[in-house]
Amino acid sequence: MASVTRIFDLLTHYKERCPDKKDALAGKENKKWVMYSIDDYIHNSNFVSYGLLKLGLKKGDKIAVISNSMPEWNFLDMGALQIGVVNVPIYPTISESEHKYILNHCDAECVFVSGFDMLRRIETIITECPNIRNVYTLKPMKGYQDLYSIMELGKQNAAKYDLNAIKNSVSKDDVATMIYTSGTTGTPKGVMLSHYNLVSNFMGVAHIPPFNPKGRAISYLPLCHVYERMIIYMYQYQCLSLYYAESIPRLADNFKEVKPNVMCSVPRLIEKTYDKILNTGRQLKGVKKKIFFRAVAIAEKYEHDGKNGCFYEFERKIADMLVYKQWRAALGGNLKIIVSGGAAISDKLSRVFTCAGMYIFPGYGLTETSPVIAVTTFKKGQYGFGSVGGVMAQNQVKISEDGEILTKGPSLMLGYYKSPELTKEVIDDDGWFHTGDLGKLENDNKLTISGRKKSIFKNSFGKYINPDYVENFLKESTFIDNAMVVGENQKYCAALIVPDFMHLNKWCKQNDIAIDSLKNIVENKKVIEFFKTEILAINKNLSSTEKVSNFVLIPSEWTVDSGELSAALKVKRFYVSKKYEYEISSMFK
Repeated sequence: MASVTRIFDLLTHYKERCPDKKDALAGKENKKWVMYSIDDYIHNSNFVSYGLLKLGLKKGDKIAVISNSMPEWNFLDMGALQIGVVNVPIYPTISESEHKYILNHCDAECVFVSGFDMLRRIETIITECPNIRNVYTLKPMKGYQDLYSIMELGKQNAAKYDLNAIKNSVSKDDVATMIYTSGTTGTPKGVMLSHYNLVSNFMGVAHIPPFNPKGRAISYLPLCHVYERMIIYMYQYQCLSLYYAESIPRLADNFKEVKPNVMCSVPRLIEKTYDKILNTGRQLKGVKKKIFFRAVAIAEKYEHDGKNGCFYEFERKIADMLVYKQWRAALGGNLKIIVSGGAAISDKLSRVFTCAGMYIFPGYGLTETSPVIAVTTFKKGQYGFGSVGGVMAQNQVKISEDGEILTKGPSLMLGYYKSPELTKEVIDDDGWFHTGDLGKLENDNKLTISGRKKSIFKNSFGKYINPDYVENFLKESTFIDNAMVVGENQKYCAALIVPDFMHLNKWCKQNDIAIDSLKNIVENKKVIEFFKTEILAINKNLSSTEKVSNFVLIPSEWTVDSGELSAALKVKRFYVSKKYEYEISSMFK
């Protein structure tokens, strides 16, 4: 079997292991799934390589890719990597100014976009990016050059190049990709990752999914997200069929069509799925509704390895036959593993889905670590609620005196592009990367995250408050979509709270509260009193210094487009603090 030391070695490995695979990649076109065999994948990637060479691209050059996920993304990715061209994936959802900064900073020579909407967003800034020679679309579009035209150019010129010799010139330690951290403050940084950074990471987690090559994975997170990028390489290493979802609104239908065994997600989207499950239960009547919410209550108390006793397991078995089975059916019926990354996931969500037979496997890492440092697995001692699992075998982790997580290993980045001084700030003289996260390491090598070092603040009594910890409790309420806890140098904690308007609107209807605008809803006295009771219940889980003593309800969702969330769906604290400066000050008057 071919050894895998560079990312594109996956193609040879896949072909040797599963030579007849018909659906190595699949995407939806014109309401039908279009499948690409492993032979299609290899041929298309090779034609991309030849085409890029004919265009004059060479080892070390950069291309930028601003696109949603599709099989063509993989053809371009492998085609570029085989000839040493660096793939710079960029979030489609970031601002125009961020796109302009990254395109200029990374020195990209060509830009590939998914379609017309993305073209329209960047057309005005391309003239201000002198390095850009051309813009291509991944799908054919009238009036524009596309990836397929490059592949055709490659077919016509394949005989001119010795692709094997070019591939042999690419080292496992060469830069494969530069991923710009979305960041919650400051300017994006270009994280340089080598082939082996990512290879060591996906091979380190490849033992987790217990599926043979007949297994299927579904992908819906953007491939500029390092977690999803690494995971799709792992799927290919294990020869799992990879299906790209059409979009988040179409995800439920895609689940039923694909019937996947595994997927990667972020907590926010798992929360939305759970909200829809609860909403379905609320529509039920009589005995069915009681059975449904009894099953929810059982799931919320789930413990691994039968720790709740025989009677609990008997109740759980009944709940599985009557309720959980339907939850699984809504997600295709075969979903076994949901890998959760990007942010902390609440224990409640982990318990509920795991109890229902869809195991939530939280992981932890950063773009700079390719990304996984620790991850939950089926191995005893590496799962358990409240932790992110065991430290990966190839990684070293230690906790500094002030509680910060430090790590080193083969997945650690080469550095920040054009920023050696910033690299030195996070990687010390002994090679330890300072993550900026706080955590604890248990004896069995299990890691627990307690928050961001920079997020922690002191109140006026000199007590430290970890806002991430408090916010996770707040977001466990089905009526709270997002929250940001504040209170630096103040006597108590307060919170900006974004309600979950789907659930709140239904509560308003049940309580005869007019729903004419979101602003009027959040200012309604009955609504405010209701949230006071929610906060009081949440405060019972918190220490006296962590309790939320005041709050303001925000009359709009926080999104990437409106600026409150980063591309990785994390709250941008600095931006939110500035935007809601008046509301924050009012909570401490």
